Amino acid sequence: MPEARVIRLRPDDEQSHVPPPSDATWDEQVTGGLEFLRRRATGEYRTDEFGFDPDLTDHVLLPLLRPLFRRWFRVETHGVENIPADGGALVVANHSGTIPVDALMTTVALHDDHPAQRRFRLLGADLVFDLPVVGEFARKFGATLACTEDAERLLTGGELVGVFPEGFKGIGKPFRDRYTLQRFGRGGFVTAALRTGKPIVPCAIVGAEEIYPMVGNARTVARLFGLPYFPITPTFPALGPLGLVPLPSKWLIAFGTPIETASYGPAAAEDPMLVFNLTDQVRETIQQSIYQLLLQRTSVFS
Repeated sequence: MPEARVIRLRPDDEQSHVPPPSDATWDEQVTGGLEFLRRRATGEYRTDEFGFDPDLTDHVLLPLLRPLFRRWFRVETHGVENIPADGGALVVANHSGTIPVDALMTTVALHDDHPAQRRFRLLGADLVFDLPVVGEFARKFGATLACTEDAERLLTGGELVGVFPEGFKGIGKPFRDRYTLQRFGRGGFVTAALRTGKPIVPCAIVGAEEIYPMVGNARTVARLFGLPYFPITPTFPALGPLGLVPLPSKWLIAFGTPIETASYGPAAAEDPMLVFNLTDQVRETIQQSIYQLLLQRTSVFS
């Protein structure tokens, strides 16, 4: 198969940026599918310097995730108007769910529910890109390494960047600690925002904690496979592959008021006290928003 041409894509100059499917006829869907296959066969699609493939994302990856988003988790999005219509911004969210399904659902929310259909460029741990197949598709989906350098390049380029500062401490925490934020690390995401002068948008996600309730951790197995944890849930590994099906919890995703950073100036990134205070402010804002969303949700599964 011919290789794709590697061209840096600007947010306002992306190939095949299509809206979510609505009332397209069967003929239109077939025609679109055949056109997609033709582009893949001839190499007439583009990727950026990070490996992001918007053509594959719009025509394959997002359509695969939409049934989960719309019908399985029935995701409700709030505060999408707090996300800028264009330009760089850093979305900071809580992390949970044993595997990072929350990052995928937030990506769908920002593309489908935002009037500008914003791309969400996720920052992922090294382990994600070390995994066969998973790492390749993460790149094609727009993800890159969770490092300050990549974050700054994306923000400077006008991208909407997503970071989950809790990392594995968040998605791998026991179910008894659900909806309690873990430590946010050293505030590298704040440093990136300060250096680029881009706003920080706190994001609270409710629903992911219940999809794979982690009641135990097989640490010996985790060490054997080089994983940060090996989850034991009520359905996995007891039910085998069937235990990998996530429970259909009700999800709420809320984007809070942006925290501006431009007035501080790039030099403020070297002030450890300011970085610590902003990190703590973002964390506390997300925690309070989680509590509010939990009050809004009538039950775990409805």
